[in-house]
Amino acid sequence: GSPTISIFLKPPGVIPPGGSTTICCSCQCDNGNFVLYKNGHQLPNLELHGSRAEFSISNATQEDAGPYTCHYLNGQTVLSHSETLDVLVQEFHLPKPVLSVLPGQEVAAGAHVVFHCTIAHSSVSCFLYLEGQNKAELFSKEQGDFNLSHAHKGHGGRYSCQCYTKGASFKWSAVSKTLDLVVK
Repeated sequence: GSPTISIFLKPPGVIPPGGSTTICCSCQCDNGNFVLYKNGHQLPNLELHGSRAEFSISNATQEDAGPYTCHYLNGQTVLSHSETLDVLVQEFHLPKPVLSVLPGQEVAAGAHVVFHCTIAHSSVSCFLYLEGQNKAELFSKEQGDFNLSHAHKGHGGRYSCQCYTKGASFKWSAVSKTLDLVVK
């Protein structure tokens, strides 16, 4: 099988204009190199860090928004590529949410964990981000919290949340402070 390539933002979330983020490509592979594409166009300036390649975006504009994919090549042969990462650049119009976790930031494997994203706004939905993952968990304020029924080591990591309102236009909050979850 071809190697699995992951692509993610560090830190995760929607980026404000003028903000910065890093697109990370990672792979448990060797003897090859990464190429990052945006809208099918190859991007230069990938910094390599072992089995990871990073592409920094600073002073973000709408030009930086769009779909990105990482390809892993051996010579001219594409061995594998990542799923698509959609980068959004949007103004933040909502207050910054606060992320909390129950029963606490250190839990035993198998524990029931509840993430709570609090924001001073009534009709919003929020994303729960885990650093290193492309896919965010979506939970609406009607549902309230995001529940993790049987925590395992793979759930450990650095979490944050970000909220938005739907309507004529999406309005975004800043990303919350991060919270580290440890599963023992």
